[in-house]
Amino acid sequence: MKIKRSILAFMVLTLAALACLSPIPAAQPPAVQPVPTLAAPAVANVANPSSQQESLVALYENVSAGTVAILTDLGSGSGFVYDGQGHIVTNFHVIEGANIIEVRFTSGFMAYGTVIGTDTDSDVAIVKVDAPAEELRPLPLGDSDSLKVGQTVIAIGNPFGLDTTMTVGIISALGRTLDSAHASPDGNPFTAGDIIQTDAAINPGNSGGPLFNINGEVVGINRAIRTTNFTDSGEPVNSGIGFAISINMVKRVTPVLIEKGKYDYPFLGISSMDSLSLEMIEALGLKSYTGAYVTSVVPGGPADKAGIVAGEKSTSLPGLFAGGDLIIAIDGHEARTFDEMLAYLITHKSPGDTVVLTVLRGEEKVDVSITLDKRP
Repeated sequence: MKIKRSILAFMVLTLAALACLSPIPAAQPPAVQPVPTLAAPAVANVANPSSQQESLVALYENVSAGTVAILTDLGSGSGFVYDGQGHIVTNFHVIEGANIIEVRFTSGFMAYGTVIGTDTDSDVAIVKVDAPAEELRPLPLGDSDSLKVGQTVIAIGNPFGLDTTMTVGIISALGRTLDSAHASPDGNPFTAGDIIQTDAAINPGNSGGPLFNINGEVVGINRAIRTTNFTDSGEPVNSGIGFAISINMVKRVTPVLIEKGKYDYPFLGISSMDSLSLEMIEALGLKSYTGAYVTSVVPGGPADKAGIVAGEKSTSLPGLFAGGDLIIAIDGHEARTFDEMLAYLITHKSPGDTVVLTVLRGEEKVDVSITLDKRP
């Protein structure tokens, strides 16, 4: 029987309120595709190719036993062992709507899984299995805040049903955003932030699998690819642009999902525009080339109560309104883009916490204190 690999399409949009992606010619609109998850070796000596090869071989031998394939009645994906109690981390979209979940270990051992927690914002799910202790090989978790563009990363997963496949690439960019599967009351998707971009080959079936650094530590969960190429059966093909959920986000969310089954994200209640063109900056009368420009504020939301201002004055550009606040920092941390602000917010703050946004309001720099709510 032909298995449909876990894949959920996200069409790339033009400049949007909550997430900005580079515009692509409309003739062939690309798609962002969520892709259907021990002591480690030392860093390889890049001057010695043989040493680097040996390090990658040792890494695979050390960590592959902690990766799993996840098969459902709807598709297939990947995952990895989180702890010795049988908790498996994967993507929400891998198990979404499934009635039967089978977890297959590299040894060949198989067990049925039960979903005990889901997070539609970050696309994380926790599956519980009953398995012998020798099958549960928890993987070491790294620190995604320490990642640098250009560092080597390794993906291990179940692409196209090929169990325990290893691919190698680099960190291409940090702090990206994707639409989440959680929609706001007005029907627009919330934003998932602190996303890692990589050129390690990721394909349908890789979703939910671990992305490792060269030391064998998990630094992300493979989630999506951006592509314009598809197989004859309609499955997206790797294009060198893949996305992974940062492990620091996973470390924050997973214990709560295990305990409570769900996780609440902090909510500011704004829509923002960044990556502004020179023409837009001039039309808005902004005094800075960077920052997150506030286009709308949710009535009665945290930002509204604190006095954050959205643009309302017509400009020379249709649909662009001047007079809004330009957010340039959060809690003293520079925010050159909305993505940077969001990454800090979701990895460091919780509902009920207070943040201080530094905004440019015309010629004036203003600090605004906001008490966060939870996403509705």
